[in-house]
Amino acid sequence: MSGSQSGNPGKSGDPGTSDTTGGARTAGATAAEGEGLRRSLGFRDLVVYGLLFIAPMAPVGVFGTLDAKSHGAVALVYIIATIAMAFTAFSYAQMVKVVPQAGSVFAYARVGLGNGPGFIAGWMAMLDYLLIPAVAYLFSGIAMEALVPSVSRWVWTALAVLVTTALNLWGVRAAARVGFLVLAMEIVVLLVFVVSAIVVLAQDGAQRGWLSPLSGDGSQGAFALGAVVGAVSVAVLSYLGFDAIASFAEEVTGGSEKVARAVLVCLAVAGVLFVAQTYLVALLEPMSSAQLAAEPAKQGSAFYDAVDSGVGDWLHDLVAVSKAIGAAFAALAGQAAAGRLLYAMARDRRLPGALSKTDSGTPRLALLCAAVVTLVAAVWAARRDDGMDHLVSVVNVGALTAFVLLHASVVGWFAVRRQGGPVSWWRHLLVPVLGAAITIAVIVEAAGSAQVVGAIWLAAGLAVLFGQRARRGES
Repeated sequence: MSGSQSGNPGKSGDPGTSDTTGGARTAGATAAEGEGLRRSLGFRDLVVYGLLFIAPMAPVGVFGTLDAKSHGAVALVYIIATIAMAFTAFSYAQMVKVVPQAGSVFAYARVGLGNGPGFIAGWMAMLDYLLIPAVAYLFSGIAMEALVPSVSRWVWTALAVLVTTALNLWGVRAAARVGFLVLAMEIVVLLVFVVSAIVVLAQDGAQRGWLSPLSGDGSQGAFALGAVVGAVSVAVLSYLGFDAIASFAEEVTGGSEKVARAVLVCLAVAGVLFVAQTYLVALLEPMSSAQLAAEPAKQGSAFYDAVDSGVGDWLHDLVAVSKAIGAAFAALAGQAAAGRLLYAMARDRRLPGALSKTDSGTPRLALLCAAVVTLVAAVWAARRDDGMDHLVSVVNVGALTAFVLLHASVVGWFAVRRQGGPVSWWRHLLVPVLGAAITIAVIVEAAGSAQVVGAIWLAAGLAVLFGQRARRGES
């Protein structure tokens, strides 16, 4: 049996069921008769999905870049980045209680700002939810090719897509169970690194000053706040993925409060892990930040080089294998979130209605569509020497734009529409305004190519929106 309906029908007056947006449709009214999504996820499952998508060792690939940019204050960079992203996490926690539906920021902007901004929020988030998994799959393929050179990276990449897609089609609960095992493996590897680094530092001492990861190593002059802020604009991209938790709001048992708590916990855990590992590896790093800045080619492998020189090749290989497997399952979480976004937008008749079908509580067609797009992008990039550069240059801007609309939705729902009771000046105004300002600053700091692709995708979304309005006779 297939079909779809809201897993959270609510009651009259609920934002998810009433016409509070001046035309926003109910989840159930726009869907065909059917079973909808199935509630089977617990709090642990939500945190697993969020941490899988972020990846516990996400700083590995960007450590060298951040160290060079921040003049050695890389741990401070991640402390500030965690605080900066907390504004967005808090806004997600506010809105998931208002609209506990699949679709995440699409649903939030729809009730807080209206149908049009809601569509644009979903459209922009779609760009990243489809391409971030492709980057993760490609990273997995590259890592596996390094371990087994006789097999091309595109074969490994395609295999990773097929395996994780099969798990997602099996069901959200089954994927969460396997994901938990993978996440546990990643955490164990990270703990091995932490313990090994502490032992080496205790025996041999640090290559840099003990406070240098927080204050800079001095090789590029005195502490520079501007350099740290510039590095933060890159570091916040390590956190993209915690927001995917909100996409499972209709599949969690125990209410939206559990989703809101999971979003905040996931960000906090990721922040602690990122700060701890970057602090330790900075102390092991034999090169100064000035040397890394002067030799950009060495920035990408700086984390591994520091581990090699400080601990040994065996830990390098262990971390590489963990990253290869972890990247594929980060993509699994991203693909699952993308499927829920397509499902929610189709249920609201913003995408082809067939995508709103479910089978045994799983939006299989939406998942397959997301998988096909991701497979094509990942394999195309895997067959090119510059494929990773091309993919990385276009991701992130979509999600960041959606974050801006998320913050605007909090203001729109609570402060302008006054639908959530008394207005809190700090929760409903200060936090979202500061969050939007931080996100806009990150977008401004993004690569020019990413901004161009984001602008083109936004223009395409506006064209689709105007076309839909013309067909429906909407104002």
